[in-house]
Amino acid sequence: MKITVSALYKAKSQGHRFSVVSCYDYTSAKLAVSAGVDALLVGDSAAQFLLGFDSTLPITMDFMLAITAAVNRAGFEKLIIADLPYESCRSGPEQMIKDSKRFIEEAGADIVKIETSAEQFDEVKAVIDSGVSVMPHIGIRPQTGQYKAEGTTAEIAAVLIKLAAQTYKAGADMLLLEGLAREVAKIITQRFPIPVISCGAGADCDGQVLVLPDILKLTDCPVPKFSKNFADIGKASIDAIAEYDRQIKQGAFPDDAHCYHMKAGEFEKLLKLIG
Repeated sequence: MKITVSALYKAKSQGHRFSVVSCYDYTSAKLAVSAGVDALLVGDSAAQFLLGFDSTLPITMDFMLAITAAVNRAGFEKLIIADLPYESCRSGPEQMIKDSKRFIEEAGADIVKIETSAEQFDEVKAVIDSGVSVMPHIGIRPQTGQYKAEGTTAEIAAVLIKLAAQTYKAGADMLLLEGLAREVAKIITQRFPIPVISCGAGADCDGQVLVLPDILKLTDCPVPKFSKNFADIGKASIDAIAEYDRQIKQGAFPDDAHCYHMKAGEFEKLLKLIG
């Protein structure tokens, strides 16, 4: 059964938590689906984890469409969240609306995540008013390049709560809170009926999201304070690839069992044909 925003509303009303994994391709999405997660977020952090950039800014809308479609092919029965990239968010409301609709119509996304500040609220509202299901992203916003916990003082916390209220009243279907003080995230989660996802915003939100490379420790980069390695698949992968390399160089792979062979009698015919 397809997981929808409405299903997550119902889960929240019943006090149930849900899981979200940020992934960027068909193969990893299939793993997350098989594991039973509820939603797949195709984040613009693909710029770093897939393409090797040092920020999310260089990733293009066309690339985001391609990988969102790939994730959707693997996990169409899950809630598919697409991340509006920097190039779209800095191109004005008309382009934001156009690109958000492309995510829905061309890539199969169910909801579009948009990094949101008070300064950009009107543009985000324009996307909501266009009929697109929107998840504002509040708190640490990687597209600004500022990675510092938010809401740690009463004054800033009050501003963030007000912004969350504005997005809810504007018609946002969900919220993503990144790097917020737990106390602030709890207030927002309890105050509004829409599902709220935490990305380093504490345990009191309705759902949690981490990137798959951190969950599986696929890189040797240190994880953020709020993240956790649940296995060391990176080390296991290196060991497997090293064994592959060793067997090739020692002539142990491929062996005869890993080769195709001609049908019986055909080799003798071939020898006569080629003289």
